[in-house]
Parts: sequence; C-alpha cells; structure tokens
Amino acid sequence: MPKYYPDNATIRGDLLDYAVEVEWFDSHLGKMLEQLEAAGELENTIVVVTSDHGMPFPRVKGQIYEDGFHIPLAIRWGAKVKGGRELEDFVNVRDFAPTWLELCGVAAPETMTGRSFAPALLSQTRGWFDETRNRMVIGKERHDIGRPNDAGYPVRAIRTPEWLYVVNYEPERWPAGNPETGYRNVDGGPTKDFLLGGFDRFYQLSFGKRPAEEIYRIAYESDCMENVAGKPEHAELKAKLRAEMEASLRKDHDPRMGGDGDKFDAFPSATSVTATTHG
Repeated sequence: MPKYYPDNATIRGDLLDYAVEVEWFDSHLGKMLEQLEAAGELENTIVVVTSDHGMPFPRVKGQIYEDGFHIPLAIRWGAKVKGGRELEDFVNVRDFAPTWLELCGVAAPETMTGRSFAPALLSQTRGWFDETRNRMVIGKERHDIGRPNDAGYPVRAIRTPEWLYVVNYEPERWPAGNPETGYRNVDGGPTKDFLLGGFDRFYQLSFGKRPAEEIYRIAYESDCMENVAGKPEHAELKAKLRAEMEASLRKDHDPRMGGDGDKFDAFPSATSVTATTHG
C-alpha cells in the first residue's frame, strides 16, 4: 500500500481492481505479440510499452510526485533488444522520436529537442549506461479544470537519482481542483470517495493545498511523504537544485522563467470556446 493512503479494505479493493485492468492490458499485449509472431514480423518489430501518467488515483495522476510522472517503459526488438535487462538511465517521452529515427537509420531534425537513447537499447549494459542521463525536469500548467476561470496549477520540478525538488508557483490554489467543484483533477472511484469522507491527513495529502517548495529524498522514500524543503540543513541543496532546474527551463525558453507565466492561464480553455458552423 502507498503510504499516502490509509490501509483498509476499500482502498485495497480499488487497487486490486486496477491491478486486474493492468492484467487485462497485459493479456492483450500478449495477443499482439502472438499476431506479430504468426505474421513472421515479431523479430522485425520494435515493441514499446509505456503510459502517459501514473495510476488514475488521488495524489498520483496529474500530480508532480514520483508515482505520477515515473511511468513504465518496456522495449523489445527481436534479437537486437532482448528482454530481462533493466536500465536506470532517465528517459523523457521527447527522447522517443529521435530514438526510433536513429534505429531506422534516419537523422533526427534539428527541431527535435529530445536525445536518442538508442545506444543504451542496443548495448548489453544493466543499470546505468549513460550516467549523464541523471536529471529530469517536469512541469505542469493547465492540466485540469475545476478552479475559477479554469486556472491551472503551475508546477516545475527536477528529479535527480536521489532527490525530487518541486516548486508550486501558485500555492494558494487547490492542486487537485477546487472543493466546490469536486476536485475535478482526480478521477472518481472508491479511493477518492473514501478520502473525501475523512478530512484527515490522508485527505490533506491528496487534495489539500501545498507549500511553495517541496523536497523529497526519492532514494529512500518514493511515496514523497517527508518534505524537507524547510529544514535549514537542506537550504544549500534547495538553492542548488532550483538553480539547476531554472537554468534548464531557461534553455527551453519556458515563459515562467521570464516572469511571463500568467500567459498560460490566458489561453482559452476547452470550456470557454464556442464552436460555430456555417451552412
């Protein structure tokens, strides 16, 4: 059980139902591989299995914590990329396209900002292949609805092998959507219903407001329960991580680094756009 949930039959049952859905997906993946094998194309096909976020549960999906953005990734390519090997290198979804292009012998265009990890795939290395792939910058803006004017919850974070540093730029806002709109950035289900009835620390962890800065020692607790950002002994670490994160964001021309972050909330939302048809 994740430490951010109480251990009870309701939540265990909800997690078990989710596990059954994962098994259902796995069964269909097996059928796809069987179809490829029957067609004689299995060994000639790059198979990539991943997701776009963590499980659709409170404090996970859509939230900048380890279980929300650390997604699964399994890759198979016949005899060239065999199974049974695990790599620790950090990979971003923007690295996918240049990787597939390189594997197909095509040069990636200069407009792609990702970095191919094909050499790691084709190696026989376990653990770390490229130790420079040890940083990941994460961000969120207008991911959800359920606040006045559908304002977002802007976050930036940097993940290292040991630490997760998070900046919540609008800590006065509700991170999972406002209470009066039902915390709409959290999928419905038994776990959400149970936590909403408690108004205890578990409710606070999933739906409550958050501090402006958070630091978690991922190497020791991936559930992100102990925020050490306010401890004096971590002040130097906090400053170092923030400087590194902001340097990376400036390199990518993030408007929020130039004081222009409000523009994200100015874009028309899906709920405010009216479609017009003409005969």
